[in-house]
Amino acid sequence: MNFDTPSDLIQPGEGGRGQWAKPTTGVLPYQEIERMIADGQIRGAVAVDPSQIQPASLDLRLGPKAYRVRASFLPGQGGTVMEKIDQLDGRPELDLTGGAALERGCVYVIELLESLNLPHDVEALANPKSSTGRLDILTRLITDGGTAFDRIDKGYKGRLFLEVVPLSFSVVVSQGSRLNQLRFQRGASTLSAKEVRERHALGHFAKVADGGTLIPPRDTLVPFSIDLQGEGKGAIVGYKARKNARKIDVDKPRAYPVAEFWEPLLWDQGRLILEKDEFYILATREEVAVPPDLAAEMLPFDSQSGEFRVHYAGFFDPGFGWVDGKAQGSRAVLEVRSYGVPFTLEHGQIVGWLDYRRIANGQTDMVYGEAIKSNYQGQGIALAKHFIPDSAG
Repeated sequence: MNFDTPSDLIQPGEGGRGQWAKPTTGVLPYQEIERMIADGQIRGAVAVDPSQIQPASLDLRLGPKAYRVRASFLPGQGGTVMEKIDQLDGRPELDLTGGAALERGCVYVIELLESLNLPHDVEALANPKSSTGRLDILTRLITDGGTAFDRIDKGYKGRLFLEVVPLSFSVVVSQGSRLNQLRFQRGASTLSAKEVRERHALGHFAKVADGGTLIPPRDTLVPFSIDLQGEGKGAIVGYKARKNARKIDVDKPRAYPVAEFWEPLLWDQGRLILEKDEFYILATREEVAVPPDLAAEMLPFDSQSGEFRVHYAGFFDPGFGWVDGKAQGSRAVLEVRSYGVPFTLEHGQIVGWLDYRRIANGQTDMVYGEAIKSNYQGQGIALAKHFIPDSAG
């Protein structure tokens, strides 16, 4: 079987820890992120904690000061973040060392504890962490001289800042809170369309638990659809955020009752009308997986699917949903918001796409799962870790 890869094909062995290819380029794995820290390419105003390093990404930490600004911004070439903060009435700052409240609907900019001294051939991409997205907190990374959010150019040297906008709930954050993560990449990481088709057919990317047929890929992208059926009549198929709930401390897991913050959505003939500007937690019909030699990103918006966004937290680390060499047992949870007009979703409707990327050198020394106490392995329709399980009544 030919996968159009740059080196000899090695099929996965028991447990799926073999590799389909051993490219020298791609998404940098755990062990390379460790090396970048040791070499001073990733620096911390407070030493980087080993728990920040994920299988193919790095959690970033908030610094001691937050600035509330009048509007979102990008510095642009030659501009600095602090200059823009001063122009947008960002003083005086909020002190985060003992925790501070960020109000719903307001825009804040926070310098992160990490800074970068990237080599000339390494670039980086940022996304919210899964728990951040499930709280409907918009985060976007900004750099001095930056012309795009969440993208860091090759060879960048300097500070990192995070724009934070709580959209559904006011939140409490502190110095060291982890709201977003960074993925590093060297050179090309894309798979061929042929490899995507063949691995999809082998069940490496998705499984339809209800016995239905997998939706075929579109070029190199793997589609996923919405589950509005659940277990049928009376089942909870999702959640809708309630208005005017109290503040949520982002560093307190299993601390809040579900019913105070979320309205359960019950089965309704496999249909759901997304109301304008409301926020929903839903799940994919497919059980989704990321093989250990790959990482994945969920594309957050596709105008061909409808006027809604389906995901904030786009990174899926190697090993997510991967059990005994195939996709099994883990749904992708969707953070859904409709824009412009109400929009009707039907069970099984395509709502987004996964883009799989190669891991540099073909493997990571750490995979997502129970061994590293990953929060969302084996998940169904799951709220953020801050809520008390089984308290939806």
